[in-house]
Amino acid sequence: MAKRARKKKVAPIRRAADAPVKLTDKDKKTLKSIVGMGDRVVKIAGLSRAPHLDIPSRSLSNVKFNKSKRFIEMGKGTNKRELFNLSQAKSYMQTMLVASGCKQLIEQGKSTSIRGMYYLLKHTIEGTKEETFNEQSECDPVIEDVKKCEADFILHVEKDTVWRRFNEDKFWRTHNCILTHGGGQPPRGVRRLLHRMHHELELPVYCLLDNDPWGYYIYSVIKQGSINLAYESRRMAIPGAKFMGLRSKDYDRCELTPSVTIKLSDQDIKRAKQIASYPWFKDKKPWQKEIQTMLKNGFKLEVEALISKDISYVTEQYVPDRLEDRDFLD
Repeated sequence: MAKRARKKKVAPIRRAADAPVKLTDKDKKTLKSIVGMGDRVVKIAGLSRAPHLDIPSRSLSNVKFNKSKRFIEMGKGTNKRELFNLSQAKSYMQTMLVASGCKQLIEQGKSTSIRGMYYLLKHTIEGTKEETFNEQSECDPVIEDVKKCEADFILHVEKDTVWRRFNEDKFWRTHNCILTHGGGQPPRGVRRLLHRMHHELELPVYCLLDNDPWGYYIYSVIKQGSINLAYESRRMAIPGAKFMGLRSKDYDRCELTPSVTIKLSDQDIKRAKQIASYPWFKDKKPWQKEIQTMLKNGFKLEVEALISKDISYVTEQYVPDRLEDRDFLD
């Protein structure tokens, strides 16, 4: 009878002693803020009062446009998030969970994406069928650090379909540039990448967006920052970004036909007027003229409308002409 093979004992893996994590001044400041938030909750609970958190208000009334810095900043207004308020209890718990996760990452000297944080904190609450988080609605794109770059500028387009035309025509090769797109309004990962390339590599950012209120708004978010993420404007806003087009005058300048126009809806008109009243657009005469011309035209134009001239008109004539003429809106 064959002898049964003896299991070989595997020696336990020995881990080297964890090296002490060296925190930056920013890490220390963030850690102090997180710990302070937790301490305040404990103090309030110790006084037999309802625990609550004061969360910065993400509303238009709580942001301001800093003219000297040329981007949107968060104000001091806050909303109270209470544990014993049934409509706020889950968001209170989620806030504390995220704070705990951030503290853990800082203390370990590690980082992760928003998607990673989601999985780090997602679990079923003990004794219930309730999840701490039900879904992850957005995933930050993978961002790689740039080591070397010899490009002359960054061309950011609104949509993947337009980006594909520039890529297929090898525009990046003939004009020595970096091509990016945001799939509409660019997510924070794309905006952060644009910000880093603009500031660290000193590359101009030119935006080729649709001639409609949505295109104007996308440019506003790239340039000045967004209202909901005003606290991140310092890391994402690009005050030096330029609007290349499409422009309201391009219908005549490019000799387009009525078949490529799209009639403005009541919502478009309302939105255009709202954008014109933004403090960062209100005092800029070229932008006021741009928006008023679109409203007077009564229609909007997509970048793809230029295909009616020629499949490569946008890459071989429109953008090269704008670059040569330096015809941008600031």
